[in-house]
Amino acid sequence: MKTRLVLVEDQMLVREGIKSLLGLDDSVEVIGEYENGEQFIESGSATNCDVILMDIRMPKLSGIETLHALAQRNIATPVLMLTTFDDHELVNNAMKAGAKGYLLKDVSLDTLIDTIAQIKEGKTLIQPAVTEKVLQGLKGLSVEFESFESPEPLTEKETDILRLIAAGYSNKEIADAKFKSTGTIKNQVSSIMAKLGVRDRTRAVLKALEQGIL
Repeated sequence: MKTRLVLVEDQMLVREGIKSLLGLDDSVEVIGEYENGEQFIESGSATNCDVILMDIRMPKLSGIETLHALAQRNIATPVLMLTTFDDHELVNNAMKAGAKGYLLKDVSLDTLIDTIAQIKEGKTLIQPAVTEKVLQGLKGLSVEFESFESPEPLTEKETDILRLIAAGYSNKEIADAKFKSTGTIKNQVSSIMAKLGVRDRTRAVLKALEQGIL
């Protein structure tokens, strides 16, 4: 079943570009598009979609203000924030306001599609490659997730792979760089997450930063 997505972006060219890109993938259907948060909230379409893809900086009602408006209406549709900025303060505010993910607009289509799918499943994801400054800023973010207080030590190879994950590389890209099969890398990533006691790649990076591994 296709993911029903609503796109909220004030720049028409960017909005049309994202819509055209998403149209290249059969797993996502854009069922609505809006110029700003105010227009989106008034439309009442927030409860008719699976994922909301929204810019952080918009006129009339910003992405973060829109998140607050959704919360006030008890609307729990997951929101993925998109922006050209890698401002850690914006990331902090967006996640505290209830956003489930954060990506820069120059992200690849494959990563965008994959993130949309994971957000739909209830995961919280932040693109690790949004810069070291953003990741460091996220260390103090009050986004609760399960992890081991004292994780099992990672091997040198696992730490190396975790650095590549933090740089934004996919399993396939890491496999190509390491001359390994994608399956082998997938197993190693699963081992890393198991040792850290986390459920996804973003939490693995954040936990590694918290522990001083990265």
